[in-house]
Amino acid sequence: MVSSAATFSSPSEEAFRRSIADRTAVVGVVGLGYVGLPLAMAFAGAGFSVYGVDLDEHKIQRLRRGESYILDVERSTVAEAVSAERFHAETRFEVLAKADVIFVCVPTPFDRAKNPDLSYIVNAASGIAPVLRRGQLIILESTTYPGTTEEILIPILEQSGLKAGSDFHVAFSPERIDPGNRRFGIENTPKVVGGVDLESTERAALVLEQVVAKGKVHRVSTPRAAELTKLLENTFRAVNIALVNELAVLCDRMGIDVWEVIEAAKTKPYGFMPFYPGPGVGGHCIPVDPYYLSWKAREFDFSTKFIELAAETNRQMPFFAVAKLRRLLHERGAALRGARVLALGAAFKKDIDDARNSAAIRVIEILRHEGADVAYHDPFVPAIALRDGIYGEGDMSERLTSVDLTNEAVAAADCVLILVGHSRIDYRGVVDAARFVFDVVNATQDVAPASGKVARI
Repeated sequence: MVSSAATFSSPSEEAFRRSIADRTAVVGVVGLGYVGLPLAMAFAGAGFSVYGVDLDEHKIQRLRRGESYILDVERSTVAEAVSAERFHAETRFEVLAKADVIFVCVPTPFDRAKNPDLSYIVNAASGIAPVLRRGQLIILESTTYPGTTEEILIPILEQSGLKAGSDFHVAFSPERIDPGNRRFGIENTPKVVGGVDLESTERAALVLEQVVAKGKVHRVSTPRAAELTKLLENTFRAVNIALVNELAVLCDRMGIDVWEVIEAAKTKPYGFMPFYPGPGVGGHCIPVDPYYLSWKAREFDFSTKFIELAAETNRQMPFFAVAKLRRLLHERGAALRGARVLALGAAFKKDIDDARNSAAIRVIEILRHEGADVAYHDPFVPAIALRDGIYGEGDMSERLTSVDLTNEAVAAADCVLILVGHSRIDYRGVVDAARFVFDVVNATQDVAPASGKVARI
C-alpha cells in the first residue's frame, strides 16, 4: 500500500517510493524486544527483507533457530520469516549498511534518581553512525522526552559527516505496543510520526503505512511534537490510575467498596472512562514516562506538579497494599512477620510474561523486608529477581522461582495475595482451598466467596 498523501518529486524520492512499492527496500530494526521484534515480523510479513540487530547473543541464536521469546509473536511467524530469508538476526551493526530504513526500538529506562537513561539510544546511534549512508531513513520509536531525536540522536548520527535532512532522513514515531492486547496490534493501531523536515515525515509515513494497513498514520510537524504525544498518552493513563488509586485508599477508610463505585460510574454513557486501582503501576511506560516529562520540564523552569503527584500516588500503592494486608492479618489474630503468603502474579499486568517494573514484584520485595515468608506463582513468569533493601538500593540479591499452584500450597498459606488477575488461574478453586484471600485487583469478582474469606483493596 502506497500513501496518496506522500508526494515526491526528485529522482531520489521517486526511487524511494518505488523501492517501497516493489518491496526492494531493506528494513533494519535495532533492538529486538517487545517493540522491535513485532515490528520486524510485521515488515517481514509485508514482504520486506529485514535485518534485526540486538546485542543479546542468546536472543539472536534463538531467532536464527526460528524461535520467539515474545509472547505476542508466534514461533511460527519467526520460523516462516527466517525460512523465507526475509528476516536475518545479527549482533553486528555493520549489516545495517544494507538497510534503506532503520528503526531504533531500544529501551529507555530511568536510573535510581528517576532521571532518563538514554544510554541505549546513544549506543544505537553510535553503532549506526559508522555505516550510515546517503538516502537512509532513521526512525526512532523508543519512548523519550521531547528533543531527544534532535538533541541526542541526530548529533551522533552526524558524526558520520552526513547531514540530517539533506544527506539522510530522520523521524520520530512513538511505539504503540500493548503487550497481551489481542484486539489492537501493529496492523490496526494508528501511528504518529514527525520528521525533521517534510520529506523525512513523508518518507517515514509511507514506510509505516506498509504495516499499519488498517490504521491511520497521523503526521505532526516535528519530532518534538511526536515525542510529547507519546508522553501525553501514557501520562493521561498514569494520572487517571493515580486518581482511582487515591480514591481506593479513601474508600478503604470510609468503608465503601471502590469496585462497586467504579461499576456504578461506568453506567454513565458520556464523560467518564473507567480506570481501576491496584498494587501500583508497572511496565515500560506508565511508571517511566511521567518522569521523562517532568525531568525535561525543569529545563524550562517549569514544575509538573500534577504529574509528579500522580507518580508519587502510584508509587505508594505497594506500601498501601502491604499495610492493608498487615491490618487484615492482625484482625484475624496473625502477624505479617512470619506469615506465609502465596502471591499470585508477578507480571506487570494480566496475561503477559513481561515483569518490567512490576508493582507485584515491588509488593513481594516489601513483604519480604517486613519479614513475611513469601512464595509466588505466575503461569507466565517462571522466575523473578528481587532487589536487596526496601527501596531497591542494593543489587539483585535473590531469585525466586514460581511454585506450582496446588490446593496444598494454597491451603498452607496464611494468606493468598492476588496481585495480577491472570485468566489462566482458577480463582474459584483458589478461594475454595484458601484460608484467607486478599485480592487487590478484583480477580475474584465473579466468585461467590465465603463470608469473611475474601478481602479486596
